[in-house]
Amino acid sequence: MIKRPSLSIGIEEEYQIVDPETRALRSYITEFIEGNKLIMVERELKPELHQSMVELGTPVCANIGEAYEELARQRSFICRLAEEKGVAIVAASTHPFSRWADQPVTPYPRYLGVLEEMQVLARRLLIFGMHVHIGIEDRAFALDAMNVVRYMLPHILALSTSSPFWVGRRTGLKSYRSNIFEDFPRSGISDVYRTPAEFDALVNTLVNTGSIPDGSKIWWDVRPHHQYPTLEFRVCDICTRMDEAVAIAALFQAIVLWLWKLRQRNITFRVYRRELIEENRWRAARYGLDGKMIDFGKGAEVSTRQLIRELLELVGEEIDELGSRAYIAPIEAMLLHGTSADRQLRRLRCPRRRPARRGRSPDRGDERGTVAPRQATPADARDEAGHVHQPDRERNRTPLHQRSQRHSNSHAGAPSRTLYHAMVTFELHNRQVETTPIVRSS
Repeated sequence: MIKRPSLSIGIEEEYQIVDPETRALRSYITEFIEGNKLIMVERELKPELHQSMVELGTPVCANIGEAYEELARQRSFICRLAEEKGVAIVAASTHPFSRWADQPVTPYPRYLGVLEEMQVLARRLLIFGMHVHIGIEDRAFALDAMNVVRYMLPHILALSTSSPFWVGRRTGLKSYRSNIFEDFPRSGISDVYRTPAEFDALVNTLVNTGSIPDGSKIWWDVRPHHQYPTLEFRVCDICTRMDEAVAIAALFQAIVLWLWKLRQRNITFRVYRRELIEENRWRAARYGLDGKMIDFGKGAEVSTRQLIRELLELVGEEIDELGSRAYIAPIEAMLLHGTSADRQLRRLRCPRRRPARRGRSPDRGDERGTVAPRQATPADARDEAGHVHQPDRERNRTPLHQRSQRHSNSHAGAPSRTLYHAMVTFELHNRQVETTPIVRSS
């Protein structure tokens, strides 16, 4: 009989570092670090490939309530630190207009090695994600859970979407991050591994042939962690709102408990082919909650929202057993009102700007912390790789609002060429800490 897993929780998040004036990404991670030593002891701050990204992770948490408190401390901490340094933090999986080719790589051997191996694929990896660890001490059960839970990953990806824009353009996807990361090898949905020996054989083959140094370079959407006794869920965009991030972590925890209880009765959920799951993954990235997925049991399309509600019902007993019902509740609000990607797109379609209050600069923000937008670099001034296109003199004399209109007419479905980025910084309001990236068209 398999011992009940600890079901401990850890949440890692990758945040954008932005300039509070221009709203563009700011290469600042090395300023947080002095002589390769972290300048803070309250949290472990990790540099990432690009200098405009910072990663933090919670301690190991025994339950979802503890994870909520730790994530609140984490987000508040990095916000305070950034403010002290004259920068700001945003939680979204892509930046609306900053260009990947303009972002310096963190000058540490680990990242320079990734750049040397992956070349332009590494430079383009200007994306920000959320990883959730669930404690599973039995390796055989961890693999069994991985095989089954692959089916649910597209459902949860749809809940987390926060990356509808890329280098100044509306992509038409709710999670463009998902497709950027697919360029990397050993990513996406894994195959099925029935035993630890089978999984170890894969890792050993890759290590012995010089393909990878260790299991950390296997970047599947869910994987057994190479160091810790956890199942690591890597499929999600980073959630802009903290309560949504915690709700998703609670759902992962409940799913793992449900699978363990099935195993105790010597039954399991059906394991589906990778190709079928990848179809649903694509639909989740493309349409988010607004699309349909394939119910493989019925062999028919079903509303994504309906499938998520069925998943919540399926693990309802486990949610109550874990005491997670209140933490799961934001998912229902997401099903009704949409995700961060939906909110960003609504703000693009319906821009709004509140007048500054008397005695306050409009760039300092309103009572909810909204930073008033400023003009950004024209989105068509460079191509995706960042190469400058020299405008002619007549165009230089054209008023900005006319140039924006002309561009938007010439690119159907794209936002106007002048994107603005307004940002709601962290605030503690009814114990919710959040960052909200918003794009606006002129």
